[in-house]
Amino acid sequence: MDSLDRDVEKAEMDAGHPAHRSRSLEHVRTISSSTASSVAEAHTTASHVPAAQGACLERHPTALSRINTLRSVHDATVGRPVSRGTLSTRESRRPLPAFGAGKSYPPPLPEQEQYVVEFDGVDDPLHAQNWSIKRKLFLATILGFTTFVATFGSSIFSPAIAAVAEEFGVSSEVTTLGVSLYVLGFSFGPILWAPFSELYGRRMPLVISSFVFSIFHIAVATGKDLQTVLICRFFCGFCGACPISVVAAVFSDMFDNSTRGMAITVFSMTVFTGPLMAPFIGGFITMSYLGWRWTSYITAIMGFTCFGLNLLFLRETYPPVILVQKAAELRRRTKNWGIHAKQEEIEIDVHELLSKNFSRPLRLLFLEPIVLLISIYMSFIYGLLYLFLTAYPLVFQKVHGMNEGVGGLPYFGMMLGYVISGFAIAFQEPAYVRKLLANQNRPVPEWRLPPVMYGGAAFAAGLFWFGWSGYRADVHWMVPTASGVLIGFGILSIFLQALNYLVDAYLMFAASAIAGNTFMRSMAGAAFPMFGTYMFNGMGIEWASTLLGCVAVVLVPIPVFFYVYGRKIRARSKFAPEAGAGGESDVFDEKSGGEDEDA
Repeated sequence: MDSLDRDVEKAEMDAGHPAHRSRSLEHVRTISSSTASSVAEAHTTASHVPAAQGACLERHPTALSRINTLRSVHDATVGRPVSRGTLSTRESRRPLPAFGAGKSYPPPLPEQEQYVVEFDGVDDPLHAQNWSIKRKLFLATILGFTTFVATFGSSIFSPAIAAVAEEFGVSSEVTTLGVSLYVLGFSFGPILWAPFSELYGRRMPLVISSFVFSIFHIAVATGKDLQTVLICRFFCGFCGACPISVVAAVFSDMFDNSTRGMAITVFSMTVFTGPLMAPFIGGFITMSYLGWRWTSYITAIMGFTCFGLNLLFLRETYPPVILVQKAAELRRRTKNWGIHAKQEEIEIDVHELLSKNFSRPLRLLFLEPIVLLISIYMSFIYGLLYLFLTAYPLVFQKVHGMNEGVGGLPYFGMMLGYVISGFAIAFQEPAYVRKLLANQNRPVPEWRLPPVMYGGAAFAAGLFWFGWSGYRADVHWMVPTASGVLIGFGILSIFLQALNYLVDAYLMFAASAIAGNTFMRSMAGAAFPMFGTYMFNGMGIEWASTLLGCVAVVLVPIPVFFYVYGRKIRARSKFAPEAGAGGESDVFDEKSGGEDEDA
């Protein structure tokens, strides 16, 4: 555990134990982290609470809730990194330059912490969680649409695969790379967008990525050769990864613990609805006089709409950057140039960025049993989501003779399953909140797993149903369509609650756990469409679906195993907090490793 986490632990102990309540909450610095993935959480800087407020604010549940969000993925600060227990300037081989104009260096600021701006209490209107519900819902709608467009673009190309193959004289397997490379961009995009959003706020990367996303879709639409189309599709996915990895963090910035779960559920539904809404729209476009290139033109128009909405209406929600803006205004109006925010002290450390965006996520992925097995399960689910872009046309177009547009309508069965799963999770949320309050607001990760269990059973059953009802033309097309309800219900139940399980299990390292998870599942999403046609044509629809259903059945015991033994496994982890049901052992106590070891 690094000094940042020790500060947070001390603040929490001060708030929870009478013997410590006289201590003020100072130098607690947290920066929110978001990834590919992703899910993510909020953050509020809470350093140096003024003495007049410290006595009550240090014990305020809202303040503690904000402190207890994800820790920094970049905690070194300019001239003030915490190293070996002391405050010292990061080493530099260059000599200190002269101050200039013959001036000597001025004396240090007295009581430098007095110059660091803070929020004015837990109800400060500048903080995004204190905005009106009308503003929050308006911004959530814009961001939900932005995420929808990013995922919509991943599969709108699938109905055009045959037309692109014919135009460029290649096989359909080659043009399937247009889908796979796009999803591969989802895997690598968070490497840029996640730290970008932590250093410069949420708004800037969302605005930039939506513009560049649209430009690359124009390039796809006007591409003169196949390699241009495929390369630009990759960069479309790379830019589309920004809302997927950042928007969940924006929701966490705006919504508190009581409403965040529902907000993230709705966000997840937009992420999974996009790939299923696109095929029938792309099919009708490809069939029309517009041709396949308009599948990209339409997506570009939608992308430019997102760019305009984000540019005009999106306000910064990331608390540290809000304080940067506040400090800039105070400097301008008071002419006191010592006023600053903690975020302005951050110094970009390439080694640390590489460690926390590459090294640690991969170590968590391959060395932590919980992360590895949950990621394998989610990768299989995510891969099948894109594999269905191959399987559904085989069933509804080849077997039942539908055209490209009508053949995409059966995806609505899966979308109905998403809606049912979303309502089921929302219905269970009050019971979860009651258990959380009874446990002193300390989550037990295994509480998240029951929906994953029954969702896994529903998903496996849906696969068998789809295969054995979809390979014969004499079985009405509504029968395999109805199987999508179980499949969609299982996908969202597994995916959403498994992500929540990783977040609750790893807390301050949740961003790294989700980053590793995002990398693996995006790789699966890119790979599965490549062999889907061969598998279904070679084995037959019924036996290929049976194989996938058997794999799904084999994976069902994973959440059951962690429900029973997860606490013991977490107790042996050097990344997870102490396992417990709410006692003293729940206080963060990372064992013989963690942040210091990773830095």
